[in-house]
Amino acid sequence: MVGVFTVLMDSTTATAELGWTLYPAQGWEEVSGYDENMNTIRTYQVCNVFDSSQNNWVRTKYIRRRGAQRIHVQMKFSVRDCSSIPNVPGSCKETFNLYYYESDSDVASKSSPPWMENPWVKVDTIAADESFSQVDLGGRIMKINSEVRSFGPVSRNGFYLAFQDYGACMSLIAVRVFYRKCPRVVQNGAVFPETLSGAESTSLVAARGVCVPNGEEVDVPIKLYCNGDGEWMVPIGRCMCKAGYEAVENGTLCRACESGFFKAAQGDHGCQQCPINSRTTTDGATNCVCRTGYYRSDADPPQMPCTTVPSAPQSVISMVNETSLQLEWSPPQEAGGREDVVYNIICKSCGSGRGGCTRCGDNVQFVPRQLGLTDGRVHIKLSLLVCFPPSSFSCVHHPPGQQKSQQHHLVLVPAGSAQRSHP
Repeated sequence: MVGVFTVLMDSTTATAELGWTLYPAQGWEEVSGYDENMNTIRTYQVCNVFDSSQNNWVRTKYIRRRGAQRIHVQMKFSVRDCSSIPNVPGSCKETFNLYYYESDSDVASKSSPPWMENPWVKVDTIAADESFSQVDLGGRIMKINSEVRSFGPVSRNGFYLAFQDYGACMSLIAVRVFYRKCPRVVQNGAVFPETLSGAESTSLVAARGVCVPNGEEVDVPIKLYCNGDGEWMVPIGRCMCKAGYEAVENGTLCRACESGFFKAAQGDHGCQQCPINSRTTTDGATNCVCRTGYYRSDADPPQMPCTTVPSAPQSVISMVNETSLQLEWSPPQEAGGREDVVYNIICKSCGSGRGGCTRCGDNVQFVPRQLGLTDGRVHIKLSLLVCFPPSSFSCVHHPPGQQKSQQHHLVLVPAGSAQRSHP
């Protein structure tokens, strides 16, 4: 993302005299001039090229840094070509110097700080890419140079800028002072605050991100780095929308799943429509509940449809001898919407009295097993059986050595996996 900047001072916005401090009085002069669009602005000019040993300074007013660590200065200026000035001495220059001086308050005077490189800190010598001649001046052809320099780190509350002329014929048309920053941004599912660039042009300032509402950290720590140009780079970590929420607007928001939709787990995927025979009770659902009369197994994934109880097995056949019973059957006509239908054999032992029935004891054996049958057959073994079909099977058992008989009731029940779970 392209960086932004905050302007600390812009000479072109002045509606009256700039009122910068001059040294000496015969050097720089504040005059009304024109920018490249021929708008009237306040400028500073100097042209003492016929006098050697020039040392002309102009100092800005106090500029507060507002927390910035590195300051950028854009200068627009025009310079007269020395070769176009008749009889000009060799001391004529086409450059000038830029300085800064830090201070915690506006304490400068006409003589302080002293007009010299120390205590002033030199930023650079500024040279023109293009200069103008007398012909250009007569034809009102503006050759305006624009240069940007930066300096830092700065730590005091503010600073002054100074421009030193040492023998040029030039006009300082505009000065803009600013600092760069990385704007607030939402990236990788996290919000990163506005962050000022570092003290050096190569600095990378780390910013910690916070997941957008209803987002969850996937990789930590969540960071972005702000470079010296106010641009975000080197993303680390990310956030994803939690279960029940989906990413919208290019991942800048996590929105709750609407009614009839769900999202079971954290991730970048969107909300899914509820499967058949299920519904949601609130927005932001992580699963869909089965409708009345429909069920889902504990092992079923949340996107699987809810199913109902299968119908009764068909074509039940029994084959009985004295000690065993062989049952065979066909699958139910309606499987309830499932493919994993299994069968259970319910066996109850009832005495000849009025007492209640109990489950059969260990003396009744089921081959291959009593519960969870997948094939349509089972072999039941007991010491002596006499069975009476058809719907359920009542088998009279005469245990050896006992006078009383016991009646065993066998019921064949289809049991889909969903039947053993909750709605």
